[in-house]
Order: sequence, then structure tokens, then C-alpha cells
Amino acid sequence: MALVTESSSLAMNRRDPKAVEAAVRALVARFGNQVVTSEAVRQQHGHTTTWLVNQPPDAVVYAASTGDVQGIVRICAEERVPVIPFGAGTSLEGHVNAPFGGVSIDFRDMNRVLAVHTEDLDCVVEPGVTRKQLNEHLRDQGLFFPLDPGADASLGGMAATRASGTNAVRYGTMKDNVLALKVVLANGEELTTSRRARKSSAGYDLTRLFIGSEGTLGVITEITLKLNGIPEAISSAVCPFPTVGAACKATIATIQSGIPVARIELLDELQIKASNAYSKLSLKEAPTLFLEFHGSSASVAEQAERFGEIAAEFGGGPSEWTAKAEDRSKLWQARHDAYWAATRLIPDTHALSTDVCVPISRLAECVVETQRDMDAMNLTGPIIGHVGDGNFHVLLLMRMDDRDELSRVERFLDRLAERALAMEGTCTGEHGIGQGKMKYLDAELGDPAVAAMRALKRALDPENIMNPGKIVAL
Repeated sequence: MALVTESSSLAMNRRDPKAVEAAVRALVARFGNQVVTSEAVRQQHGHTTTWLVNQPPDAVVYAASTGDVQGIVRICAEERVPVIPFGAGTSLEGHVNAPFGGVSIDFRDMNRVLAVHTEDLDCVVEPGVTRKQLNEHLRDQGLFFPLDPGADASLGGMAATRASGTNAVRYGTMKDNVLALKVVLANGEELTTSRRARKSSAGYDLTRLFIGSEGTLGVITEITLKLNGIPEAISSAVCPFPTVGAACKATIATIQSGIPVARIELLDELQIKASNAYSKLSLKEAPTLFLEFHGSSASVAEQAERFGEIAAEFGGGPSEWTAKAEDRSKLWQARHDAYWAATRLIPDTHALSTDVCVPISRLAECVVETQRDMDAMNLTGPIIGHVGDGNFHVLLLMRMDDRDELSRVERFLDRLAERALAMEGTCTGEHGIGQGKMKYLDAELGDPAVAAMRALKRALDPENIMNPGKIVAL
């Protein structure tokens, strides 16, 4: 089973150990105890989720300011040593691995909310601020930041990976909610991509160039985010369906009818079983939609009624509704804990989370065919998804010492990506490319697009020190 291996072209970029030693000495001389080289800490800053091999950096530096980041990058640039940004470490495709060694910049201590402009509905934060931390800071001002990828990810990491989450169907993804960035480039210079204005036609859209660049073009040190007012009324529901296909078709009909649903999440029967046990729920073990509506009391009630009519057309229901904050919190915490719940289904197995996204009209077909593949290959994997935008996840449970099973898993992953691309979708709706999905990028976008990405990478990072070995190989 090929987990993560260096191709011959990547191996040519292997760094000189003497250069690494020189960089670490210079970093210690400047930053003192902000630099950590213990094996345990370095391992924590390599990949720790799913099945990709952990490739730790040579050192970790805890940056406390943009000036620190600039100093770290300049030292590394002088020695041609890789720089790998690290937020909360929740990414799933090896984004924080150091395949050629190097220095991990940890943003734990750059966790300040720098400004909140209530009248403009925006704020400025450092990259180490997490989404929960920001929303706790905003709550008393009647504002919130809606993106909710599940894990309490750092906002810098969310921008770098173009994250989304359960609220994306209504509020969009990070690319729709970032107004401006400050980025440290490979030569240590700081670049500002835009201003706080809600619209601009001034030059190239550099903000969206860096969103989703996974640290390969520069290191994000400041983010200006759009905010929203906390809705007057919020109502959540669970609605069971006879089949996954029926749940997906109800989702499609809901979106196509124009109901402004804030969240619409699918959990298949196996995931419901896992979540009942882990999160102490008592839901019917059937494919189920978790929903949430935002708005005025009257509009939320109307949206709920219209959804109930649609669900009934596909054999769904009865829906269980709640407007109580504690009940809604328990429901969505169970959704966010789905990964951990699923890992308990089969003892002594390893979990691999993967995702694809397709046009919503193809969603039901893609999910059903994916389930058939798992059955035919004798694989176990709950399906969950942000189905309101055609994005779903499969959490495969496998035994790492079973070579035959690992081979079947790899074939399944290839077939899943190929199926999504054949349906004019993408191999990753929100996990990113990182290391794990580099092999699918050519098939998805074609040689000219990948060549353009490679040209951008060379232009902004000619020495290939910014998180090398991710997205495109040089």
C-alpha cells in the first residue's frame, strides 16, 4: 500500500542536514526558548490524523508576531530550509507534514482578535485564533462567524485550506468570507492582499490566490473576516429517511425550491448507530438529515413547514424540531463528533476520512454508487456530508496490517475520485490536496491549469521552501 512516498522528482528536493543545523542554530540564537526540537513536539507537528505517514519537522518555532514570522522565514530562506505553517493540526491530507524536514511555525501564540468593526460586520484576527474563540469574543456584540468545519480549527489554517463546514450551504466557504490577508512571502517580505472594503476591482485577486494555497505560496499572518448578525430565531431538526438516496433527493429538492436552509447534513444508518452510542442519542437507525434554519420566528417556521412537505414526498419523517439552545448544541456536537463516534464502531481499526463534491443534481447517484462500491469491496465506512452543497465524506475503517484490505481501500479511493470527476465534481470539496490527493489534480484540472499553478509557485517561491511537496511538485 502506497501511503506517502517521495517520487524521484520530490527526492531531488531533499534538504542538506548541515543547512538545517545552521538554520536551527540561527533560530535558537534569535528566538531562544520559542524554538523546540524535542522529538515529541516535532511528532505532534507532523501529520497525526487519518493514515498518512507522520513526517515531523526538524524544529518547531512558536511565533508571537508577524515580525517573528518574517525573521523565521528569512533565516530559513538563507539556508534554503523548508517552512511549514501549523495551526491546530486538524487537516486531513498531510498539509503539516515535513517530507523534506524543515521548520514548523506554530501560531499558538498569535491568537489575538485585533479589531472588531461592528458597524461594518468585519473583524481582523491573527492566524492562531480558533473559530470557537472568535465566536466567544463576538457573542456579546450580537455577531458571529458562521463557518463551522467541525474541528476547532485555527482561522489561519481554515484560510490556508479553503475550509467550509456545516453552514457553507447558506454562508459559503472561506473564500467567500475573507476580505483581506497579510502574508509573509518566501523572502520574508509582508504582502497585503486587499483592504476592508466589501468590493474592489483593483488588480489581481490576490486574496483568493492565497486562500487554499496550503502554505505553499506564503505564510498567512493576519486575516480580515466578514461577520454576520446572530439570527433572531434558530431551529434545528432531525428527519429520518428510508434510504440514503431518498435523503439526498429530498436535499436536492429543498435546495432547488429556494428554501434558505442554513445547515443540511446527512448521516447514513451506520453513522447514526455510531453517534447514538458515542453521543448518547436515541435516534432511529436510518439515513437521517440534520437541519437548521436561521431567520425571524415567522420565516423559520415557514421554512420548517415547507421542508416537512418535501421530506414527506420522499418518505421522510416525522421530523423532530427544537429551538432550545441546549438541544441544538447537543445535536450539532454529535454531528461534529461523528469522526470520533465512527472510529469506535470496529475495535483495532484505523480511520481514513476522505471527501468529494459533485453538482447537487448528481449527489444521490454519487452517494448510492459509493455505497455499492463499499459493499462490493467488503469495506466499512459511514457516510456523512454537507449535502446541501453536494459534498460528502466517507470514513473508512481498516486494519493497517491487512495488505489485502489496504489494497481494496486504495482502489476504492481511486474509484471515488474518478466517479466525482466523471460527474463534473471535484476530488476534494474541503479537505484540500495536501500530499494525499496530489495524484488526482491533473485529472481534475488538466495540464495547463496545473502548469499555471506550478508557475505561480516558482514565481513566489523560487527556492521551493514554502511547504514543499504539497499541491504541486516542482
